Amino acid sequence: MPLRSLPDPTHLPALDPRYAQRRPAIGLGPDDPAPRILLLYGSLRERSFSRLCVEEAARLLEFFGAQTRIFDPSTLPLPDQVAGDDHPAVHELRALSLWSEGHVWCSPERHGQVTGIMKTQIDHLPLAMGGMRPTQGRTLAVMQVSAGSQSFNSVNTLRLLGRWMRMFTIPNQSSVAKAYQEFDETGRMKPSAYYDRIVDVMEELVRFTIVLRPHTAQLVDRYSERKDAERS
Repeated sequence: MPLRSLPDPTHLPALDPRYAQRRPAIGLGPDDPAPRILLLYGSLRERSFSRLCVEEAARLLEFFGAQTRIFDPSTLPLPDQVAGDDHPAVHELRALSLWSEGHVWCSPERHGQVTGIMKTQIDHLPLAMGGMRPTQGRTLAVMQVSAGSQSFNSVNTLRLLGRWMRMFTIPNQSSVAKAYQEFDETGRMKPSAYYDRIVDVMEELVRFTIVLRPHTAQLVDRYSERKDAERS
């Protein structure tokens, strides 16, 4: 099943409630209905730290009033492996992106770059699809996990990809070094500066999504696309 369930969605042991704002975007724009956020991760390991980071991000987003969906890439074929990309997992991924107002992408760093699993998901999201644009105008938060010292190679690539997909990538980002040290045996992130940064990033994602919500159509309205639409 392409959607992954979120365990313990309301349990936030590493979050200090004294400093947490339940509605970080209050006063910035209409926050009803809840912002719709799609989360993608880049590893199929049983104990995938990119998935665990995405799950922590999803819990925080729901705490901040957002609605989340986590895509499970385990059944996703390679691009062009199936004729016309006619595969249930591809259809589900594209439908989820159309449903969303914002994305969270989290990739491990492998050989100094994003993983093939991460890139495959992005490659399955076309810029245009039957007159619809599954990524254009969405907000985007980028994160990475590393086995060694802190690096920013993957988040830098994700930013480039987000720009190519015509998304509004928020300024803040998360990079978790030595990720194997940052999670307990149950898969929950320990209190740390790395966790606090993920809180910061999710707060910012909610704020930017709410700020842009009333203006997205105008911000992505393009002369060239109006011209092409008139010809077709």
